[in-house]
Amino acid sequence: MTSPQTTPAPALGLLARPSGGFAMVAMDQRESLRQMFAAATGERAGDETLTGFKLAVAREVGPHASGFLIDQDYGFGRVAAEGLVPGGLIVAVDRLRQDPDGPVEDTSIDERVDLAAARRAGAVAAKLLLIWRDDEHRGRRLEIAAEFVRRCAGAGLLSVLEGVARPPAHAGGAFDGPAAIRQAARELAGLRPSLYKAQVPLGGAAPEERLVEECARLDEVIPVPWVVLSQGVERDDFPAAVRAACRAGASGMLAGRAIWSDVVGSGDVAAELRARSVPRLRQLASIVDDHARPWYAR
Repeated sequence: MTSPQTTPAPALGLLARPSGGFAMVAMDQRESLRQMFAAATGERAGDETLTGFKLAVAREVGPHASGFLIDQDYGFGRVAAEGLVPGGLIVAVDRLRQDPDGPVEDTSIDERVDLAAARRAGAVAAKLLLIWRDDEHRGRRLEIAAEFVRRCAGAGLLSVLEGVARPPAHAGGAFDGPAAIRQAARELAGLRPSLYKAQVPLGGAAPEERLVEECARLDEVIPVPWVVLSQGVERDDFPAAVRAACRAGASGMLAGRAIWSDVVGSGDVAAELRARSVPRLRQLASIVDDHARPWYAR
């Protein structure tokens, strides 16, 4: 993953809607997407199936998104070369440590991703997922995140840093999820990425006013524009979760599963994306337009 001499980064407006909020689609899942196919079809999906699904999402849903996130191994090159998405293109640069049937356990920077080449191809931003745990590796992970932000700045790309809080591997007792999400955000967003991507507190499974309260506490510790992700939130709960986060100061969302997960394994993916996913994204975009804090107001 190389960087040229420092080049001015583009403005966050390239990822935003005219309202200044973000309604972006995440399509960078890898083994997690393979797991979704196995659950939907009972069969292990091959690489071509994953790539085909990602490209279908780019074609059908991408034109309605203000930004589109995809990984190098399963489609970034084609999405960029074919101009499938009019919104800002984001390349995933995280190398995921994940068992075939398990969650992402840890991440690092994927050195195969050439930031300069991605920028020339059309990317305006790069994204790094960072698993945050209060354990002996906490300092190392923060160093990785800081290096990511530096490399993006050097390459003239916006940096999107995603923090996902998990309990320590061998922790016992209760885990205070909202507190861990806030601590992760305090440390990671404190590195001043262009945009911070946060979990929805309480998994979005709470009355909206309770979510607004928790998101407001999260907003207090984030010094940069931020958005929420949909992993861990039930699909039907996500619109209210986005509204709560935006009411509390978030600038929108960058989500995948809440938009397209029930289309995985469909017999007619393109038709189902148009029938299910596009209306969902439009609904979410409307929520963002009505309630999100514009990125430039942070």
